[in-house]
Amino acid sequence: MAWLPDLVGADMALLLIITSTLTSMLTAAMGIGGGVLLLAVMATVVPPAALIPVHGLVQLGSNGNRALLTRDHIDWSLLWLFFAGAAVGAVIGYFVVVQLPVEVIQLSVAGFILFLVWGPKLGKQEMPPAGLVLAGVGTTLMTMFVGATGPLVAAFVHRLGYEKYRTVATFAACMTAQHLLKMVVFGLLGFAFSDWLPLILAMVAGGFAGTWIGLHILKRLPAERFQLIFRLLVTVLALRLVTQVFSS
Repeated sequence: MAWLPDLVGADMALLLIITSTLTSMLTAAMGIGGGVLLLAVMATVVPPAALIPVHGLVQLGSNGNRALLTRDHIDWSLLWLFFAGAAVGAVIGYFVVVQLPVEVIQLSVAGFILFLVWGPKLGKQEMPPAGLVLAGVGTTLMTMFVGATGPLVAAFVHRLGYEKYRTVATFAACMTAQHLLKMVVFGLLGFAFSDWLPLILAMVAGGFAGTWIGLHILKRLPAERFQLIFRLLVTVLALRLVTQVFSS
């Protein structure tokens, strides 16, 4: 089909659109997980050179939709601190030539996630602004190389002990800022987003529908159950990184 990029057929495009819908629904309902699952599916279809920028633009649309729909619950003070750090991380990512081995990054991210989610809990007042800025720097730099750092950002947000809507909304806003900066970097590096734009727009539209459904599921989910599911899901994603390292 003329609107599809090379090497992606109509059946694969349909798979990606359906996956974008389902993973957006998962993230809206549970707070986390969709970006990593979408990346895993896209890795089987999208050429490696296009995987991270295309995934990032789709996630920009998905997280942007979710942030827009939940904007009244966003912690804007946290978002601006995170964005300031993310901007620094994006600049560093643009100039970085040598990257760490993927296995080292994956194990480091997994270990840090497990500590943040299951370690001693800190209140918001105990996390200094510098810590939130550094979270933006580190996770944005990592996303240039590994693509889906959602579980790590989610772990930082989880540490603040928000209620479920504030958790989902603030996480979505932070991820929107991060993916926006990542798209600027890949654009400056010369990636041709226009070749993928029709498919990306179709995936974003599917993601919007999934987000709407997922937020309605969130309304019916008790707060205590949400926190437990959120922690377990982030833990599973962290352990998945570990198993990927040792299985490869």
